[in-house]
Amino acid sequence: MAMNSSQVKAQHLQQQNNMAGGVGASGWPRTRGNSQSSSTPTTPIDGPKFNTSSTAINRIINLYPLTNYIFGTKEPLFEKDPSVPARFQRIRDEFEKIGMRRSVEGILLVHEHGLPHVLLLQLGTTFFKLPGGELGPGEDEVEGLKRLLTETLGRLDGVKQEWHVEDIIGNWWRPNFEPPQYPYVPPHITKPKEHKRLFLVQLQEKALFAVPKNYKLVAAPLFELYDNSQGYGPIISSLPQALCRFQFNYM
Repeated sequence: MAMNSSQVKAQHLQQQNNMAGGVGASGWPRTRGNSQSSSTPTTPIDGPKFNTSSTAINRIINLYPLTNYIFGTKEPLFEKDPSVPARFQRIRDEFEKIGMRRSVEGILLVHEHGLPHVLLLQLGTTFFKLPGGELGPGEDEVEGLKRLLTETLGRLDGVKQEWHVEDIIGNWWRPNFEPPQYPYVPPHITKPKEHKRLFLVQLQEKALFAVPKNYKLVAAPLFELYDNSQGYGPIISSLPQALCRFQFNYM
């Protein structure tokens, strides 16, 4: 049966009321007009929670001028192994007795001309290393690093050297009794031969370092280390990328 204009308007108005959430309305979302939804409390959905505090997001490291530090000398500090083959033979011998070698190294930062520099030990003309070394069996990593830094750079006048270990910078593994090290354990390796952990050390505003006579302590700018594994090796040349998550405060 055909409807007149008044009936068409009335039907159209009824459809609008239903869509607006009147009694008997259906669909999603349901509004407060629906009797079922009005009687049921709304439960908020909790999303993932993140630590958004400024200290967690922005790690600020104070860098002091290189001129703030005094460098003296002390008796030479020789390596335990006379050659590279002897070193790997000792790693092999120790691995059979105590398992994987654990070693730690410290990243000590200063600034010069407004640029961050890393303090490196130089032996000869082409060999550079970070201060640190091997840990004893069961030795704590942080305490062991402090011991090694004192043995390498600690002063000799009886004044205790304070080392503030701030954060872990990286982990490197030696899968075999060979020179290559990687920032991951290759999937086919079940027993790495060495694990090396790098720590950022916050230097005091002023300090005196005693450098072994057979070494030189040099300050290398990050831009020189970047992508320069040929000159500094893969670990030291990766430091600019590892340190870029920190905000440097030039004091």
